[in-house]
Amino acid sequence: MDISVVVPLYNEEESLPELYAWIERVMKAHGFSYEVIFVNDGSTDRSWQIIEELSRESDAVHGIKFRRNYGKSPALYCGFEKAQGDVVITMDADLQDSPDEIPELYRMITEDDYDLVSGWKRKRYDPLSKTIPTKIFNATARKVSGIKNLHDFNCGLKAYKRDVVKNIEVYGEMHRYIPYLAKNAGFKKIGEKIVQHQARKFGKTKFGGLNRFFNGYLDLISLWFLSAFGVKPMHFFGLLGSLMFIFGFIAVVIVGATKLYHMHSGMPYRLVTDSPYFYLSLTAMIIGTQLFLAGFLGELISRNAPERNKYQIEKTI
Repeated sequence: MDISVVVPLYNEEESLPELYAWIERVMKAHGFSYEVIFVNDGSTDRSWQIIEELSRESDAVHGIKFRRNYGKSPALYCGFEKAQGDVVITMDADLQDSPDEIPELYRMITEDDYDLVSGWKRKRYDPLSKTIPTKIFNATARKVSGIKNLHDFNCGLKAYKRDVVKNIEVYGEMHRYIPYLAKNAGFKKIGEKIVQHQARKFGKTKFGGLNRFFNGYLDLISLWFLSAFGVKPMHFFGLLGSLMFIFGFIAVVIVGATKLYHMHSGMPYRLVTDSPYFYLSLTAMIIGTQLFLAGFLGELISRNAPERNKYQIEKTI
């Protein structure tokens, strides 16, 4: 199979028939063998009924229905598991991503040998309340990830080699950082294509607000930490804990030695416990010990979360 199109969706009943007709038209015009995998993320409207209708009309349509709303990352994770195409395309279901971009994305993967190609919606129709935080966020993501050539990490329109989606784990809300996940998995050839951004035709956006902005930064910090220290948490916690313990121990020795010196010299002195430096030093030693133990425990439990990507799937077609 040439292409798998994975479409996560939540309450997009108006868009689905038009979206699939558009995808089908593009695929047939270019002679691609394909499948479209709709992942219904707990929609409360008629989205699933429409997916079932489309499936009855076309063997290329497949669907996954979650029992409840989990989010975009779980939807992509399950879609990636099911995908069989040599090239996997992801796009949003709201008609803001154009299926007309698919042939060129496919060419860049198969002929230019990119591992991943991310869309860049250089001209957007979103309000300033969304575009300004997005620009700041993308600038930070470029700096932290080291992927300097991407302008829009969170663009839903992306193309991947099949090996990429089968070897990365998208969980939580990490869909924003799939290029970073791919890079950490060893897929280094990551490209970008300017794509058309269309105004939303039906309903309203399901994403937005300050919560999305701050969650994005928290996820970026988490991913940076996991990529740097996730396999060896002792390298971070152990080093920091050891430094704090040594600093505290040296400070305690200095406080004690100062008292002994004053006693030996016949100079006035005070109890060690009367010095605030003693308690600061003791606190540093305690915190250092706790950080060291945190690193040791982190080593024991690192990457051992078998239930992390287990979701309740009600139906598949």
